[in-house]
Amino acid sequence: MSDIITRFPPSPTGHLHVGGARTALFNWLYARHTHGKFVLRIEDTDTARSTQASVDAIFEALEWLGIEWDEGPYFQTQRFDIYKEYLQKLIHAGHAYYCTCSSEKVEAMRARAMETGAKPKYDGTCREKNLPKTDDAVVRFKAPLSGTTVLKDVVKGNIVFQNDELDDYIICRSDGTPTYNFVVVIDDITMHINTIIRGDDHVMNTPKQMLIYKALDVPLPVYGHVPMVLGSDRTRLSKRHGATSVTAYRDLGFLPDAFINYLVRLGWSHGDQEFFTRDALVEKFSLENIGRSAGVFDQEKLLALNAEHIKATPVKTLATLLIPFLKKEGIEAREGVFIEGVIKTLVPRSKTLKEMARDAIFYYADTIEYEEKAARKFLKDAALEPLNMLIAELQTLDTFTEKNLEDAFRAVMEKSGLKLGKIAQPVRVALTGRTASPGIFEIIEIIGKDTVLERLIKAVDFINAKPDSTGKA
Repeated sequence: MSDIITRFPPSPTGHLHVGGARTALFNWLYARHTHGKFVLRIEDTDTARSTQASVDAIFEALEWLGIEWDEGPYFQTQRFDIYKEYLQKLIHAGHAYYCTCSSEKVEAMRARAMETGAKPKYDGTCREKNLPKTDDAVVRFKAPLSGTTVLKDVVKGNIVFQNDELDDYIICRSDGTPTYNFVVVIDDITMHINTIIRGDDHVMNTPKQMLIYKALDVPLPVYGHVPMVLGSDRTRLSKRHGATSVTAYRDLGFLPDAFINYLVRLGWSHGDQEFFTRDALVEKFSLENIGRSAGVFDQEKLLALNAEHIKATPVKTLATLLIPFLKKEGIEAREGVFIEGVIKTLVPRSKTLKEMARDAIFYYADTIEYEEKAARKFLKDAALEPLNMLIAELQTLDTFTEKNLEDAFRAVMEKSGLKLGKIAQPVRVALTGRTASPGIFEIIEIIGKDTVLERLIKAVDFINAKPDSTGKA
């Protein structure tokens, strides 16, 4: 075979969803693995439902995923002259014909066939009439009446179709609009597509398309039909299972490399390995390792994998990615030492960038708002003495290091007779407003002496302002 050329042909009738993204990914990875080409084609012949907004959304999703195309984007609505040329080739060669049977007449044919137990299909009334083109005529493909069409599928194995069950299906409507099963073949032929990886919902279309290749005396591409992506209840993935569009996962704070890692594992495997970098996927991807079982989309597994990718991503890269999420939280952050320090403390506990941004708010806040339960439990009279002692210890330090912070806390423990937990938790709430956070020493080092003292003094004032020692208003 010549150089591998794959394609992704979405219809611009909505956002790019998980299933479509996985199809794009498989085709892109195989093209990259074989040093071939990946073609993007927009199948926009459904003009009633196709929109420019959907086209833009598809581009946006592919670009976020890092799935770049080598040719295209091609638009089917700009290729009608090509379709007309090939339509005439089929008609002139006797592989297609004009048909003037009304839709009512065709429905009656199908109803009669069903009554006799036959397959409900067009009965070939106009098949041998050699009718001329008229305003009300459609063009039908002349399917063989006997024999078999064998789909050699690299995923599913051989699938045999009986030709006498195939219809003389319409390849061009009476208004001159070509139909899907015709244009997709002409596109693939003229774009030199030789490997087609797509969802197995297209299997039943494939024999119709293969017959057009045969009629035009063009070699068949390699076909691989992959199982669908299912939801947790093993039904086809839909909105009821949660977010289905790719950009929704971007906005939730997933990393593109984590998302494609998860997508590719929904139907492809390389031993028991779960974590893959983008380069590793390109290196290892093959058609032979695509499975025959449907992939089940599991949000928790995706979150866990995203957390692993966050840990594996350089801090400087995470800083660039995190800043837009901080902005959505009302924080104007900049790249540099401060945000990198913040990120280092949050990486071990963050599953998404959105979660990381939310957990980073206290680092940037001018005023700490205490969680009610945390303040009630830890910012009470018993905390006044250790907090005041710590303030006194910290005021004597010129700089904060892990060593001198440990010494400061140890001094408070010795003077107060309290264990570290009894001191650390009130301090944690004073500095972050919450009971769960990164390590106290890490936080103190990052936010600095002035801010630490300001927040500790504010906590002391908060406790003193309470009307009684129980903390009740």
